[in-house]
Amino acid sequence: MRNATLTFLVRDEYINLAEKLRGFGVNRHNGYGGKQHDGESIEEAAVRELFEESKVSAAVGDLTKLAEIEFTFPEKPEWNQLVHIYLLEKWVGEPAETEEMRPKWFQHHEIPYDQMWPADPLWIPHMLAGRYVEGRIVLGSDQNTVLDYDLTTHDGSGQVQRHAMRRGIA
Repeated sequence: MRNATLTFLVRDEYINLAEKLRGFGVNRHNGYGGKQHDGESIEEAAVRELFEESKVSAAVGDLTKLAEIEFTFPEKPEWNQLVHIYLLEKWVGEPAETEEMRPKWFQHHEIPYDQMWPADPLWIPHMLAGRYVEGRIVLGSDQNTVLDYDLTTHDGSGQVQRHAMRRGIA
């Protein structure tokens, strides 16, 4: 399973999402990220991918890791990835459209989940609330179906909650 990154720019009650213009996840809104290259840390990969896709510069030390989720596709194992997910509140520049991504700011209550990956509503609200999320999500080969998931959230007070669904049974 390959390592991948996903970084979300946040400012006050706003999150920057970008429409993917080509490749895996095309036409969906998401954060910025991609595969880790040989010889780079996962945080270095996050900063590099952020710059490549948005022209925004950031320091590794400014990343706040708030999730680590294994996404699996039983019918397409080459798509499987362990995604390290970060929030970023400090960066240089403003997100700009690139060949791969078209950025847009959204208020937290206006996130266009219907234009995102089907699993995003399961974990993004927890992340934006400052909870650490870990676990796994299994997606169908159509990329539009969550087959099952098992997520655990941790908040700053030590409270742990489990969120799970098995084969369509909540």
